[in-house]
Amino acid sequence: MPADLAVIGLGHLGLPLAQAAVASGIETLAYDPPLSADLAAGRLPADEGTLTAADLRRMLAGGFRPTANPVELGRVRTAVICAPTPLGPDGALDLGQVAEAARTLAARLRPHTTVILESPAYPGTTDDVVRPVLEEGSGMRAGRDFHLAYSPGRLDPGSRTHGYANTPKVIGGLTPTCTESAAAFYGRLTDKVVRARGPREAETVQLLETNYRHVNIALVNEMAVLCHDLGVDLWDVIRCAETKPFGFQAFRPGPGVGGHGIPLDPNYLPHHSRTPGHPLRMVGLAQEINHRMPQYVIQRAATLLNEHGKSARAARVLLLGVTYKPDLAGQQGSPAHEIATRLMELGAAISYHDPYVPHWNVLGHPVPRADSLYEAAADADLTVLLQPHRTYDLQSLAVKAQLLLDTRGATPIGAAHRL
Repeated sequence: MPADLAVIGLGHLGLPLAQAAVASGIETLAYDPPLSADLAAGRLPADEGTLTAADLRRMLAGGFRPTANPVELGRVRTAVICAPTPLGPDGALDLGQVAEAARTLAARLRPHTTVILESPAYPGTTDDVVRPVLEEGSGMRAGRDFHLAYSPGRLDPGSRTHGYANTPKVIGGLTPTCTESAAAFYGRLTDKVVRARGPREAETVQLLETNYRHVNIALVNEMAVLCHDLGVDLWDVIRCAETKPFGFQAFRPGPGVGGHGIPLDPNYLPHHSRTPGHPLRMVGLAQEINHRMPQYVIQRAATLLNEHGKSARAARVLLLGVTYKPDLAGQQGSPAHEIATRLMELGAAISYHDPYVPHWNVLGHPVPRADSLYEAAADADLTVLLQPHRTYDLQSLAVKAQLLLDTRGATPIGAAHRL
């Protein structure tokens, strides 16, 4: 049976897109061969943190059809590529899975199909990578025989405020007609569509938005270190500063930066796309600062233990919340792994608690999971709050824990040592 939409790549972008499409009444084909059988049986990927099993059941009942058969891609009107683009060994985005998705689609592409790339990508990827693959494999021309556009993914996983429908969608097509065709599709899913001048502008929107987040988190992380040295309560500083009605947006420090929003450093742009002499130096510096935060947490932890007559070696340390974001199961880029690794290297005995992570491995070994949170906190020499899940009673935690390091400023003032 034909479908209105094919989503290629069912990761952190593809599954929410498919969910929004099905909720809007769009018959949705889902192509990701390694995951298709499990999804069709109602089983989510182990690291999926944005959907629940109940969400998947509703999708399957509403027109969501996972498949491993690429022939079915030739029966859709719109195809959205959401293939992952992880960082490669050289620090650049690996576009291999995007190119493979385009090749698979190209062999079945029909005239007048709208093809949209949503994967994180450098400016120029749609035109320089995806377009040639589609044209060569299909024998058709983008902008004439089929529509081609880019739309940056804009998701706030777990947010109760910003969902797919009320988050504006940016579209940049190869031609004005391409833009309108993509806009017509996304107009069925979201309340507002914003038209960029072209795919490069739309791709650069993601570059700006992602780097904006990382640079501002880096600034407030540096402020956290400075304020601790000065004996200043940064959390109170932020509380006061965010009352300013203009020129300031509050960001908060933490033990590191996780999630799928990888900062895009132009130093790693493909050679033909670089602008010599104009790297975003602030982005590289922000990455350096944010990458230092797990080590800073270790330093603070060791200092706290020493101040209470204990050594990190053989200390019992409980880590609370090992996901990258509160109230989600995803662990992509979570600083918890590096923090646990460094504590183990110091000789500490690590345990953890997270209502969303039933099993956790570090350095190839399972980490003991605390069954009773508050008993474990009372028994541990040091409890480190990495992620303030809503299920945690932070007031009780602060009372029960022998020693508590709060890396998120979530506990009551004076109840714990804050980052």
